[in-house]
Order: sequence, then C-alpha cells, then structure tokens
Amino acid sequence: MDKVDNLTSHSVSINERKNIIISGVKKIDSFDNEEFLLETNMGYIVIKGEGLEIVKLDTFQGNVSIKGKINSLSYMETSNKKEEGIFSKLFK
Repeated sequence: MDKVDNLTSHSVSINERKNIIISGVKKIDSFDNEEFLLETNMGYIVIKGEGLEIVKLDTFQGNVSIKGKINSLSYMETSNKKEEGIFSKLFK
C-alpha cells in the first residue's frame, strides 16, 4: 500500500472559488457543508466554505471534487493537533 501512496501525486486545483479538485487523497476524515478534513499524501487539508458538497469521489485514484463557496484551504501536520493542544493544557 505504501507503493501506491508514493506513486500518487498530490495537487490542488481551485476554479473561481466554486470548484476544487484534489488528487492524492488517502481518506476523508470528516465533512459537512462548511468544512472538509482530508488526509492526503502531503498531510491533512482543511477546506472551509459554504454549501460544500462532494461532486466526485474516486477512491481508487484518490481524487476528490468538491463544489460550493471556498473560503479557505490550509494544511495541518496531524488530524488531531488541536485536540492534543487542548488536552495537554487541561492535564498539565
């Protein structure tokens, strides 16, 4: 399975803040109409917007197409980075 991950390239294409196509997606951790959390070959991506929905999902090639108004896209190092920060502050 690692060989497949290494062969799949990662790219992001946004068209007029209405459509986004992402390749190299390993899995979709969570999504709703305002936020998507995707694990890619290059780390986790958080997409925030309004009226977001999946248009196309290709699990074999790791491609995802999303439509809606895209307000932001950011990369994270891990999916639970925020959770670790909160718990570490509570239990110090």
